[in-house]
Amino acid sequence: MTSIVTGEAVVLELRPASFAARGLGLLLDVVTSLLLFLGTVLLIFQLFRDLDPAAVSALFLGLTIFYLVILPVAVETLTRGKSLGKYAMGLRIVRDDGGSIRFRQALIRGVLGYLEIYLSLGSVAFLASMFNERSKRLGDMLAGTYSMRERVPATPVLRIDVPAQLVPWVRLADIARLPDGLARRISQFNDQSGKMAPASRAGLARDLADEASDFVAPPPPAGTLPQDFLAALSAERRDRDFRRLSAEKARAQQLGARLNKLPFGS
Repeated sequence: MTSIVTGEAVVLELRPASFAARGLGLLLDVVTSLLLFLGTVLLIFQLFRDLDPAAVSALFLGLTIFYLVILPVAVETLTRGKSLGKYAMGLRIVRDDGGSIRFRQALIRGVLGYLEIYLSLGSVAFLASMFNERSKRLGDMLAGTYSMRERVPATPVLRIDVPAQLVPWVRLADIARLPDGLARRISQFNDQSGKMAPASRAGLARDLADEASDFVAPPPPAGTLPQDFLAALSAERRDRDFRRLSAEKARAQQLGARLNKLPFGS
């Protein structure tokens, strides 16, 4: 994953496309271009059977340049880095700084793509991509671009509930506002606890529970596991915040309704 810091100091996490995904997208683009090229050639030869050899050569050269260079450049320029193969694989060509490509980048990629994909039968592009961490081919290196994954699997939302044995206690507990740093670390622990080693999970849960216990009264029942205590604390704080914000929203709506009545709302 690539981290890019914008001018507003916002960190963007962009995932470069894998070699396999990019290869399949490129294969689809190549097959599409060749089919269009061959279809156009057959159609012209069917319509104009009496072309002389010079005209055939010029026509063949012109169609080659159009379908293998001009058309890919135009498509990537107009779609800001997409093509049929990239759309199918959920990819997009972007600049190294994460921005959309322009005509200059698309032109460099298109011209060098003809050389490294078609003239070398893909061997140059294959070798360059294999030894580059972002799977860049030569055109990307010179244009300052790379292929980014647009469609990333959504992260499942973690639902934390109060353990059943702690429901009576947590309903009566007085929970003060936690420091932002502690609340953030508890949230991160809840998200990542399933991926941690048992010993590390138990030790970190114990440390966090010791810190959080200063903000809760009375303490949880004897024998409560630290991880259960943290889950109950997080779930109850979430539910209480939701109820508080819902009540504030309802009061604001009631006030708004009163203000919109006559004579104020006329």
